[in-house]
Amino acid sequence: MNGESSKRKKSIRIWVDGCFDMVHFGHANALRQAKQMGDYLVVGVHSDEEIMKHKGPQVFSQEERYKMVRAIKWVDEVVENAPYVTTLETLDTYNCDFCVHGDDITTTSDGTDTYHLVKAAERYKECKRTVGISTTDLVGRMLLVTKSHHERDETKGPNKNDLKEVGLSQDGRSPYTGTKQFVPTTKRIAQFSEGHEPKPNDKIVYVAGAFDLFHVGHLDFLEKASQYGDYLIVGIHSDPVVNRYKGSNYPIMNLHERVLSVLTNKYVSEVIIGAHTQ
Repeated sequence: MNGESSKRKKSIRIWVDGCFDMVHFGHANALRQAKQMGDYLVVGVHSDEEIMKHKGPQVFSQEERYKMVRAIKWVDEVVENAPYVTTLETLDTYNCDFCVHGDDITTTSDGTDTYHLVKAAERYKECKRTVGISTTDLVGRMLLVTKSHHERDETKGPNKNDLKEVGLSQDGRSPYTGTKQFVPTTKRIAQFSEGHEPKPNDKIVYVAGAFDLFHVGHLDFLEKASQYGDYLIVGIHSDPVVNRYKGSNYPIMNLHERVLSVLTNKYVSEVIIGAHTQ
């Protein structure tokens, strides 16, 4: 072994798995944190059959979930039809050093910790769960939200009773999901941002929209838009603007949540927060 080879750092490969249903910025933040623990991130996504067996019916199909996870900018590789219980054999098959999961518990249909095998072998690490966002919470918002939650005087601040109805009250926890309210910060936006400027000769492409409940249709659109240039800027409309045009209970996700959702996408270079409609 020559001196150069001996000094070469071993590439650390990380395994993360999950359902990734209604893929949101909470999922992406877990993947971002996992990627920081090594060099190459392999993400296993469970099939519809596996999810039905252990959790119940999913919202997005497996093909949609595979595609959505592949488009998250911290992901290097996606493994389809990953087993629900993470085994040492799975880690070894994909040459992964260890598995990463959030600090919440995931169990099988019979209550078994899905990570008990890798935990026992000390090939398991945890990352922080993103407070205030979950697939269950999003479904709850769609089912429980009022039609008047945006019809208020913006100068008076949020109506506490309306917020309670959607599980987002300032009291700190949703009565339906048990999660705390999501609090946007500049640090979180910076963590999700690419942080680079366009080059002098780059062709810049601009698109705008609400991008509420980011889904595979949004993904396909952004992928296509990115092909027209070198630097894709996405304008995201404010909550009052979306409500004015869409009406009723829209948007389901607030402006900052929608910004983070778009920033996770590997095709997006920059986001304009609260973009104009004209």
